[in-house]
Amino acid sequence: MFRDVSSCNTYNYGEAGYWDARYIQEGGSFDWYQRYSALRPFVRNFIPLSSRILMVGCGNAVMSEDMVKDGYEDIVNIDISSVAIDMMRTKYEYIPQLKYMQMDVRDMSLFPDESFDGVIDKGTLDSLMCGTDAPISAAQMLAEVCRLLKPGGTYILITYGDPTVRMPHISRPVFNWKITLYNIPRPGFQKPESSTPSRKSYLEPIPLTEKGLLPADFVLEDPDSHYIYVCKKINDTEIENIPAYQLTADVL
Repeated sequence: MFRDVSSCNTYNYGEAGYWDARYIQEGGSFDWYQRYSALRPFVRNFIPLSSRILMVGCGNAVMSEDMVKDGYEDIVNIDISSVAIDMMRTKYEYIPQLKYMQMDVRDMSLFPDESFDGVIDKGTLDSLMCGTDAPISAAQMLAEVCRLLKPGGTYILITYGDPTVRMPHISRPVFNWKITLYNIPRPGFQKPESSTPSRKSYLEPIPLTEKGLLPADFVLEDPDSHYIYVCKKINDTEIENIPAYQLTADVL
């Protein structure tokens, strides 16, 4: 549950100053990990179009814009960087479905409890895990995400972190999250012809072991693939009764 040192090339990812300087230097737009087109089956299956959604660590990504084009009508985007927020607020001032606010995910007290039906995190927890006091930062963020989710709401975490480094954080009993895991290759990945896949489709959930780890016989086709943790907030009485969701291809 310590900092993901092996996966980080800087320890400044959790600081506003790092991101302010980066956005000033780079400008433009950039989507971490995956574009909405690849994530759409998961988002559409687990977060209804009528949902009020919180996009944490939005940066300068176009994912929220793509979601509005797909029918979503209420997306609040937050980021620790005031530079990114000012940039995006100006860019999308003509789209009323998108709202932008400068905020630290470790303290989102401006929002009351149970404010959102869905929370989407594409690399933000990963950024905190690369910073100092990583376990504390992760716990603060995840507690806030849980607080803001309505009962029955869903937190979708897109991350490079496999279950050995992510499940200890997101599977804490206090969250009451029913967690289903998926895995998708990075954009542009070409599967080796000789490889033997562990499943027929990336829409199939990965059956975790009792310890919340990948099965011993699970074959990771792309070593740099991304994990998608779908965390549904449920009541204590529902924990034993709610089955894992099965994705369908009708929203591809």
